[in-house]
Amino acid sequence: MTQPALPADGVYFRACNLCEAICGLKFTVQGGRVTDVRGDPDDPLSRGHICPKGTALPDLHADPDRLKRPLRRVGETWEELAWDEALDYVAARLRAVRDEHGPDAVASFQGNPSVHNSGTLLSAGAFLKAIGSRNRFTATSTDQLPHHFAGAEMFGHPLLLPIPDIDRTDFFLILGANPAASNGSIMTAPGMTGRMKAVRERGGRVVLLDPRRTETAAHATEYHAIRPGTDALLLLGMLNVIFVEFLERLGHLEAVTDGLEALRQAAAPYTPQAVAPVTGVPADVIRGLARDFAHAQRAVAYGRIGLSVQEFGGLSQWLVNALNIVTGHLDTAGGAMFPRPAFDLLMRAKAGETHHGRYTSRVRGLPEFDHELPNVTMAEEILTPGEGQVRALVTIAGNPVLSTPDGAGLDRALASLDFMVSIDPYLNETTRHAHVILPPATGLEVAHYDVIFHHFAVRNTARYSEPLFPLGEDQRVDHQIFGGLTERLTGKAGSPPDARLELGLKHGPYRTSLDELRRHPHGIDYGPLEPCLPERLLTANGRVHLAPAAMLADLPRLHALLAAPVPPLVLIGRRDLRSNNSWMHNTPRLMRGPGRCTLHLNPADAHGLETGQEVTVTSRVGTVTVPVEITEHVMPGVASLPHGFGHDRAGVRLGVARAHAGASVNDLTDPGRVDALTGNAALNGVPISVQAAPAGALPAD
Repeated sequence: MTQPALPADGVYFRACNLCEAICGLKFTVQGGRVTDVRGDPDDPLSRGHICPKGTALPDLHADPDRLKRPLRRVGETWEELAWDEALDYVAARLRAVRDEHGPDAVASFQGNPSVHNSGTLLSAGAFLKAIGSRNRFTATSTDQLPHHFAGAEMFGHPLLLPIPDIDRTDFFLILGANPAASNGSIMTAPGMTGRMKAVRERGGRVVLLDPRRTETAAHATEYHAIRPGTDALLLLGMLNVIFVEFLERLGHLEAVTDGLEALRQAAAPYTPQAVAPVTGVPADVIRGLARDFAHAQRAVAYGRIGLSVQEFGGLSQWLVNALNIVTGHLDTAGGAMFPRPAFDLLMRAKAGETHHGRYTSRVRGLPEFDHELPNVTMAEEILTPGEGQVRALVTIAGNPVLSTPDGAGLDRALASLDFMVSIDPYLNETTRHAHVILPPATGLEVAHYDVIFHHFAVRNTARYSEPLFPLGEDQRVDHQIFGGLTERLTGKAGSPPDARLELGLKHGPYRTSLDELRRHPHGIDYGPLEPCLPERLLTANGRVHLAPAAMLADLPRLHALLAAPVPPLVLIGRRDLRSNNSWMHNTPRLMRGPGRCTLHLNPADAHGLETGQEVTVTSRVGTVTVPVEITEHVMPGVASLPHGFGHDRAGVRLGVARAHAGASVNDLTDPGRVDALTGNAALNGVPISVQAAPAGALPAD
């Protein structure tokens, strides 16, 4: 096996591709290894910011558990294959299942890292098209589908998502988001703690509403606890005040906006007094927030994962947009704005396209969105016999056993497949079920351009990252793997990612090129966000749809919540700055310190339990054992458990992660709980019970 050449000593620059913040990093290389990682102060977007994950990139590169050659499972063991042999075998097995049972018998699941790697993002599509299956699943319907649903319904495209102009706002209203830990999330804004500090220093307000007093609360001017799943009611209460007191002002969008009267009528029943008992937010607070937000010259409302992963996610994200629109804070400086990325995926989009409901899942009849089906249906599509039953699965950079509802149930379903292939660099909780693992080169070994996250960035910039380390002879990059499989299935390999990037940059708004980006290793700054409506709208009539029919039709379901009984205790998730879903838990420096997989519980719900005590947490679908942490940082009636843990399953080859195994919150989440409007998983608000663990129960960490 030939060893790859080592990079020359020196200083190198590239963007971190571990999370949505895409921070610019400065690497010092000596003796063929990275000796120092710092934030790049000349990056126009991140301006020197770095988080603990960025410092761990060299650890991921050197991880002894990372796979570099294909593996085939033989009984309980694994054997290495040559690349051509592996690609031939996988293509033959997929073709056999497709030919015998039809294309829908081959399903695919793409995980979150797929959009953090331009090679995967720009080349996997041709491979999936070659399979021809309607059973496509991705991480989108785990935590962000409501954003895209609202974007499609209101503005005409799933990627038309208004982004907070955080650097110019004076009133930052945050619902169900923790940007101090995420650095944004569908708001690419590295260094969010500094950006929120700047809002306060210029005399502005940062207001947080969340069931948990998160890390962001420490950077807010005020915090209000809100019951999980009631955000849509609170937003309607604010809109009610705005309409009753005639505070609405659409500004320059009034001439291109439909549905103002329909929204006014929809909000009429939801007075602050009506929604306060259910949300837990006092009526006078709701009224004051509505008035102050409407009167603010520069304000923006932002809702993220807590709004999306609930039973009313689609309504919540619609109403965030609606609040910004009716107060004149959409498409204006300091409000919610639309970026203009250098590589623009909307460039070829057609106005008036349908993005959802063209077909439904076979078993439960849930609608597709953007050619994807909700991932809550995966296990039932595998286990339910009949025409179209999923018999083979391709996973791409994903770990759905730990990331989707009832992971234990999906775990059992995967074991029943006729064939499974995973394109992934790790033998993890999901890929252990694969018959073949095809590991792509990752991180510092691959070229990268952030295709997606420049669409969500708080400033218009562009940056291309060259590989830092050369590939070994035994390695393949992702587009080589997808191209090899596509060619074996169709006879055509498709174009390489850089060719697509070059074409898109050339015809994009700035008429740039890869060569120009290479000449600017710190990135290029195209300036702050600018008003761009109505010319960027893609609705059929070229107008903003303030009250889409799909949202209005879903309101009776929300209205029933006003009279619904409140469960004694419900579960929500939790995010940590040093974690990134499940795949950063094999890095020693990020796992140092006290165990993080603990159940946060309010003293009012402790009933004699003490911090550090082992407890069993039970939902309709499962039970886990974890240490409890009694804290007033969660409101009464709410418990919180972080996601991404649960590394104790047999056959996992992740040494550090197994030493900090924890328990998977998705062994408790319920695939039967779903946002009926969008199909997104309702991970938050799961009814649970907690009791002291019996003697001898295994600890979670």
